[in-house]
Amino acid sequence: MQGMGETGEACPFEFNFDPATFKVGDLVSYRVTGSLEGFPFVGTLLEVHADHVIICGDENAPETRYRGTRESRPVVDHSEI
Repeated sequence: MQGMGETGEACPFEFNFDPATFKVGDLVSYRVTGSLEGFPFVGTLLEVHADHVIICGDENAPETRYRGTRESRPVVDHSEI
């Protein structure tokens, strides 16, 4: 999301990119495999586990939950969307 706005414009989001410090409520930038690969998505961590995270991908629909990998930018399988 860097460089997508005007010159000198900061990203309006503050993401946690450190999987070692992930906690519930953190805002993350995540990726989706398949046809949506390459697009950045924003979500809130609902659960943090040793090997995966659960992301809320739509704040207007909190029941929308995606399982993602636990890495700096979690990866969600396209079949979850």
